[in-house]
Amino acid sequence: MKKTSFFVTFGALFGVIFLLCQIVHATLYEVGPGKMFDHIGQVPWSSLGPGDRVLIYYRDKPYREKWVIDRAGTAENPIVIQGVPGPGGRLPVIDGDGAITSTNLNFWSEERGIINIGGSNIGNQLPAHIVIEKLDIRNGRPPYKFKDDHGATKSYSKNAAAIYIIEGNNITIRNCIIHNCGNGLFACHASGSIVIEYCHIYDNGIEGSYYEHNTYTEARGIIYQFNHFGPLRSGCGGNNLKDRSAGTIIRYNWIEGGNRQLDLVDAGHADLINMTSYRKTYVYGNILVERGNEGNSQIVHYGGDSGDRSRYRKGVLYFYNNTVISKRTSNTTIFRLSSHDETCIATNNIFYVTASDHHLALSNRDGILKLKNNWIKNGWVKSHEGGGFSGSVIDLGGNLSGNDPGFKDLSAMDLGLILSSPCKDAGTNQIQGVDGDHRVLFQYQKHQKCVKRPKDTQIDIGAFENAKEETNRNPIIIFFKADPSVVANPKIDIHFSSKASDPDGDKLNYYINFGDGTGFAGFDQFHKYLKKGKYKASLTVTDNKGGMASAFVFVTVEDKAPAIPQNIILEKKD
Repeated sequence: MKKTSFFVTFGALFGVIFLLCQIVHATLYEVGPGKMFDHIGQVPWSSLGPGDRVLIYYRDKPYREKWVIDRAGTAENPIVIQGVPGPGGRLPVIDGDGAITSTNLNFWSEERGIINIGGSNIGNQLPAHIVIEKLDIRNGRPPYKFKDDHGATKSYSKNAAAIYIIEGNNITIRNCIIHNCGNGLFACHASGSIVIEYCHIYDNGIEGSYYEHNTYTEARGIIYQFNHFGPLRSGCGGNNLKDRSAGTIIRYNWIEGGNRQLDLVDAGHADLINMTSYRKTYVYGNILVERGNEGNSQIVHYGGDSGDRSRYRKGVLYFYNNTVISKRTSNTTIFRLSSHDETCIATNNIFYVTASDHHLALSNRDGILKLKNNWIKNGWVKSHEGGGFSGSVIDLGGNLSGNDPGFKDLSAMDLGLILSSPCKDAGTNQIQGVDGDHRVLFQYQKHQKCVKRPKDTQIDIGAFENAKEETNRNPIIIFFKADPSVVANPKIDIHFSSKASDPDGDKLNYYINFGDGTGFAGFDQFHKYLKKGKYKASLTVTDNKGGMASAFVFVTVEDKAPAIPQNIILEKKD
């Protein structure tokens, strides 16, 4: 007889116990008409854990509430705060005007944001792995007021933001509309690994002020991608995207308007300045548009603005495969490099101005600008500073000049290239200093979308590749089932499971509508129906590019009397 070792048995048992301890018991909180909670403040924000989801459903009137997120998820199980769109895809509105803060919360800098991340006086957990998506967040600035966590009426500060990130790591803001605030988004230096994607950010700023911007960030690693940046509010002098981060990546965005489209300047904290990634900034695949004679005539500022040159970036701006358009009738300057310690390597870009003659300058006064395989409007000059120019513009070859880059339709801002464009196949596939992690893989699609950049033997100049267009294909649902699909009584667990694939390899989002007024954002969930009936449960699978697939199953909930046990004899009544 073969004996089983006690140590082997105990080891296996220990392994099972360990795995069971790793199971995340996530909770779904639903806010909206007919849901678990009527108000966002009822969500137990101070006790959220990994995998928890807060679904905020669209309703006709805004949610006039504000709150803090001070909990941590994990990479595999983030904490997700997600809006559920209404008719026509309208997002739930979070309105800072007259917003009320739950008295169960306690956090500082309430006047700085509508949704704060970090800064709580409850607990000591650093926010991490947080996702905020599909919300329309607005009206966080003077003269709007709110009620704080003590019930007192307060005014927002001028630099208030729709989302104010005080501290935290691995934070994603996705598919949100951010507008009519002081700063649309603000991130402090104690934050890091931030991703801002598929958002529409516009109409922020303070009239007569240059200090509030559509976004203002200083983080340890930040990526902006697939966003639509519109102009600031009328009379507001701020920049469109202002950043002081280390490890900044700005790719595949449409950025239109602002004092400058990009203001990439110095950090104010040594921990960022000492990071190697502080010296490298990547800007590629973007469309930068100067609408007219508004704001500063410079498009991109790189280096610093504090006046303390020891803090300046003193590194390299890698600027490639962007399309830059200026409709100014006066002078336009593409780059301002703050000192001789700043270098820009500009490759495969289109620099186009509608003005004629010598209204286009490539550099302001200082720094080193290296040019390779760009298309530049005829009549360009190194600088408009005349004798004050002390920098250098170095031609590395392959640069073209002309009057027409060959856009499909400039009047309609269709900036793709026609077949006869001089920019077609005129780029270089070898970009100095750029490794595989920063290759041009996508291109922007109006608006807040992207498509894979078509593959071509020789890359085109600019943000768009002229090749056979790749259309986004819908996801494919492999299965969607309810087990069991017939139950004898209400309040019996039914296991809903599903699986889908995407022909383009895109990340998929799942949503199960159980047909009883409740739902779940995910692909696998147990659910109990509370009443007898026949229910049509549906699954919707989407990618982030407009692709969608759906399927449904029918579930029957009966209401049968309990069976009589066999050991019970019913007596007949005389």
